Amino acid sequence: MSGQQTSMKHPLRTSQLMAGITQALSVQQNNVVYDMKAAGQDVITLSLGEAFFDLPLPDLDGLTTPGLHHYSHSRGLPELRRLLGKYYESKFALPVDPDSEVIVTAGSKAAIYMALMAILDPGDQVIVPEPYWLSYPAQIRMCQGEPVMISHDVPVFDFERFVTARTRAVIINNPNNPSGHVYTREELQYLHDLAERHGLLLIVDEAYNEFMPPGTDFLAAGALDPEKKHTVTVNSMSKNYGVSGWRIGYLIANERLTEQILKINQHLVTCAPTILAAYLTERFDDLLDITRPQIQSTVQLRNRVATWFADEGIDTMPGTSTFYLFVSLGGSDLDSTEFADRLLREHAISVVPGIGYGDSCDRFIRVSVGSESEERIARAVAAIRDLIESTTPTHLASRPRARVESEV
Repeated sequence: MSGQQTSMKHPLRTSQLMAGITQALSVQQNNVVYDMKAAGQDVITLSLGEAFFDLPLPDLDGLTTPGLHHYSHSRGLPELRRLLGKYYESKFALPVDPDSEVIVTAGSKAAIYMALMAILDPGDQVIVPEPYWLSYPAQIRMCQGEPVMISHDVPVFDFERFVTARTRAVIINNPNNPSGHVYTREELQYLHDLAERHGLLLIVDEAYNEFMPPGTDFLAAGALDPEKKHTVTVNSMSKNYGVSGWRIGYLIANERLTEQILKINQHLVTCAPTILAAYLTERFDDLLDITRPQIQSTVQLRNRVATWFADEGIDTMPGTSTFYLFVSLGGSDLDSTEFADRLLREHAISVVPGIGYGDSCDRFIRVSVGSESEERIARAVAAIRDLIESTTPTHLASRPRARVESEV
């Protein structure tokens, strides 16, 4: 009894900082889906942030890298860093010193957080354009910084008016999750000029750089800042190789900044999983040869689904890349959370509420087409259409619809 009384007198205290951080909405949504599937329910899953590829089971017995069960270099396996440097230099015209400008860690999510931790002091601001990848604001707050969100309808070329004396960085996702927008050369050059004028860091999350439409090339932001004076490039082998659960990501930055990030990596992670990094090193080109055709098929499917929505009179935010669509709720009187909840409860279809990607995005839902068949996606499109129509007031349903212009 005395122990119970002591427990009641002194309840566990948790951080006020973390009390203000919400769960990642997409992960939270997928946890519900996992529970539903474990209970035997069939769910059309359009909420997952990954594409399912047909990949061979890894033959770990055939690896020749020594020390597979042990720690490896905290910067990442030297051989893997050299391959990643060559990948960016040969494919995206960004020269990279693998010994001083690359850090491999446990996923690109960790790499972004470490970059923010290395540059932010309490009260520093980071500009975050909406729709943003949903962990950016939380990670900034976890570093005691202040995210400054920009509504999705503000053009890139107007971002300078959001810069203050406390602004330290701008963070973008290119190609964008959830819209599929790919930043143009002019937009990227503007952001570089903005960073140069105001002494800012440009953090560019390029985790979907391989997910481009056939016949189009990706422009890496770092190619416009080859000396890496103000650019941090973050990427994910997990996404482009179809091994999201392996948690292998990396960043490219100048030596001064990587030295600071390396300390964080050593204290939080030590090193990326050695055996998985070794497998990716020894199968680097072979795996890309396997995934690239499937990536192209996935992007083509994404853009076909965009036309399906358009044929149903449903707008999507402009974009051509990734395997995501940011779908407008039109005249529905539901917000994005209510809409996603009803879609899951009534139709067993999971999507992510748009509110997770910014306050200006509450009239959208994110639809991911990377993990379901075309037939099941088509069923979901029809269900989304029906739910929009059934929740749209009659006086709004009869109005002419304002079209969202598509990207060319």
